[in-house]
Amino acid sequence: MRLESAISMFVGALLGGAALVSPLARAADNITLQGTGATFPAPFYERWFAEYHKLHPEVQINYQALGSGAGVKQFIDHLVDFGASDAAMTDDEIKQVPDGVVMLPMTAGSVVLAYNLPTFTGNLRLSREAYVGIFLGTITTWNDPKIAAANPGATLPATKITPVQRSDGSGTTFVFTNHLSAINDAWKNGPGVGKSINWPVGVQGKGNAGVTALIKQTPGAIGYVEFAYAQQTQMPMAVLENKSGKYVKADLASEQAALAGVAMPPDLRAWLPDPTGADAYPIVTYTWLLAYKKYAKPEVANALKAVVHYGLTDAQKFSAELGYIPLPADVAAAVDKALEQVNP
Repeated sequence: MRLESAISMFVGALLGGAALVSPLARAADNITLQGTGATFPAPFYERWFAEYHKLHPEVQINYQALGSGAGVKQFIDHLVDFGASDAAMTDDEIKQVPDGVVMLPMTAGSVVLAYNLPTFTGNLRLSREAYVGIFLGTITTWNDPKIAAANPGATLPATKITPVQRSDGSGTTFVFTNHLSAINDAWKNGPGVGKSINWPVGVQGKGNAGVTALIKQTPGAIGYVEFAYAQQTQMPMAVLENKSGKYVKADLASEQAALAGVAMPPDLRAWLPDPTGADAYPIVTYTWLLAYKKYAKPEVANALKAVVHYGLTDAQKFSAELGYIPLPADVAAAVDKALEQVNP
């Protein structure tokens, strides 16, 4: 009798618990969501999706970090259930999606200049003039006076500088070149801004991981990568001059200071090409998950909404430990509200 009572209580608890789950948190059984896009947020996305799957084993999320360019293209071509990009879609790109687009900022992070300078010890400081000059090809050795001026007392080698960039269509490239264009007219009127550009100098690697690998194996190299990749691979990162003239390292405090100066607009496309805060790290960006407004399969729409809701709430606690910036509470609330536009 006691066994029957226990079973009855257990079943009742299950049924009672199920009644507390919101419709948004429910997902259809045995659903696989396919996504492609940015490498920038990949470590966060992988953790977020893995943790969600532990809680909801009926939902499998497959994400291929092929770069923002591939993410936007495959999303436009309807080859995936969602895309991801560090460059929010343009109006022209959105017009190519008949089912409509909802752009959802899911996390934020910084782009750092990681370098390989074995003979240098200490914190390498780079002025705005210096790091633009490196990627323009006007500064070619590490002992250049423009680099030395920001590092008094340091012994800098005459080693040749090898700039390293992305070979694939990349949101990280967009963020970096958008920043360079904002701070330097020669860059703005020359190489310009884009997911892919014609670089004046340097060598290219595929993805943040490819750029990181090239830097690590090339003495004298410097390249732009997402902070989490540089942190996880223990690469030295330059301390950069910000808009106020202060030299700032990338960390959670300086990244949050950058975000604090930017209001999120209604379409959730916020850009931070050159943050104004005195303590702000100068190259910070949101990164977007791309969803359709209309899905042919209601179960796919409902599953994706549940996954994204988890990403905006419980998954945010993984951000800082992985090298990302947790979304400000007001931004997370605005994104969750925008999620209502996704309908089966």
